[in-house]
Amino acid sequence: MIEITERISLDPEEIEETFVRASGPGGQNVNKVSTAVQLRFDIRHSPSLPEAVRLRAERLAGKRLTKDGVLVLTAARFRSQERNREDAVERLVALLQEAAQRPEPRRPTRPSRAAKQRRVDTKTQRGSIKKLRQRPPRDD
Repeated sequence: MIEITERISLDPEEIEETFVRASGPGGQNVNKVSTAVQLRFDIRHSPSLPEAVRLRAERLAGKRLTKDGVLVLTAARFRSQERNREDAVERLVALLQEAAQRPEPRRPTRPSRAAKQRRVDTKTQRGSIKKLRQRPPRDD
């Protein structure tokens, strides 16, 4: 089991990995060996994720989420297939850990009377500076 938090863990069977050829470093090896990893994880139908975490994970995934609710991560930073697999799983775990944290609710606040007064005073001062830039009235 892949541990996300104390309460949430994923079954490795839920993760699908395919290997593709990667661009980047590797010399001639890059043309012969499929070292990049394309990890697929079905967020929408995963029995391991609570509903709240699932919704936040879908929002965090953004463009990496397909229409069917499958998260697709591609890892090709390293030259070895094994290190790219580890990297892809680490990125999945990091995304799900972030989704598992409940966002702190926003408490609406109002500006104080002093803050409102400072704002008005600054606007008045700015207006008087601009007024000084005008041409003086002609005395004819």
